[in-house]
Amino acid sequence: MEIPAINLKAIVLVHWLLTVWGSMVWPPVAFTLANLSVLAVGVWAIAQRDSVDAVIMFLIGMILTILTDIIHLGIFYPLFPTSNLFRFSTGMAIFNLLLKPVSCFFVYQMYRERGGDYSINFGFPSVSRNRDAYQSIDQQDDSSTSGNPFNQTPDSKPGVRTY
Repeated sequence: MEIPAINLKAIVLVHWLLTVWGSMVWPPVAFTLANLSVLAVGVWAIAQRDSVDAVIMFLIGMILTILTDIIHLGIFYPLFPTSNLFRFSTGMAIFNLLLKPVSCFFVYQMYRERGGDYSINFGFPSVSRNRDAYQSIDQQDDSSTSGNPFNQTPDSKPGVRTY
């Protein structure tokens, strides 16, 4: 089964609309700023079509906002909603939260299409045991074992050294 290609512009547009609708009444400013800043990184990923960094930063931001949205909904949701506008705003914030894992899946597919690999490298040095490219010091070439390590001809005089 082939995964359908979803445009990054559509993902950013849908999440922007749901964030605006979800921010109409109740959520704190941190909810709005977190979601809109991640969407700004999404706009950067749209602008630079060949950038792997923009897509991976958008993906990581989406994953982090899933966590922060859960915290915001859990902490700031009142026990008794007061109006229909409040219910609509909360419903759009919850729908935005439920749609984010699906969007993360499609953004990860775009990351792989742009040349990203499966393992995410955070820039830490790693140790590898691949030593095929190294030459062993135990073996010597026959051309350099002529008994003259300084590559001088046998009957040449040493040059004058100036200090």
